Amino acid sequence: MIKIEAIVREDKTEDVKQALQDINVHGITLYQVMGCGTQKGYVGYVRGQEVDINMLPKIKFEIVVSTEEWEQKVIDVIQKAAYTGTPGDGKIFSYDMRTAMRIRTRETGAEAIQPRRQ
Repeated sequence: MIKIEAIVREDKTEDVKQALQDINVHGITLYQVMGCGTQKGYVGYVRGQEVDINMLPKIKFEIVVSTEEWEQKVIDVIQKAAYTGTPGDGKIFSYDMRTAMRIRTRETGAEAIQPRRQ
C-alpha cells in the first residue's frame, strides 16, 4: 500500500477532486493547510503596518492506493489537474504504508482501502 500526499493551490481543489473521481479514486482526505516555499508570499497590511505574508493557504490531499500502478495514475492526474506553471503549484509525496484497518469490519491491508461491495 502506498500513501500519496499532495499540497496544491486552493483554487485547484475542485479540479484535482474531479480528476481523481474521473479515474475512480474516491477515498480522499482533504486538509486546509498553510505553507511556504519558492512562491515567496506577498506584502500585506495589518493595522496599517506593512507585513511579509509568506505562509500561504493550500489544500493537502491524502490518498491511499493498493499498487504502484495506481500510485502512478494518481500522481499523474494530480500533477495535470494542479498545474499552472507558476511557483506555488505545490508538491506530491508518496511513501510506503505498513498497514491499514477498516475499523467497522477489521479488514486489514488492501481490503481495508477497497470500496466495499454491498
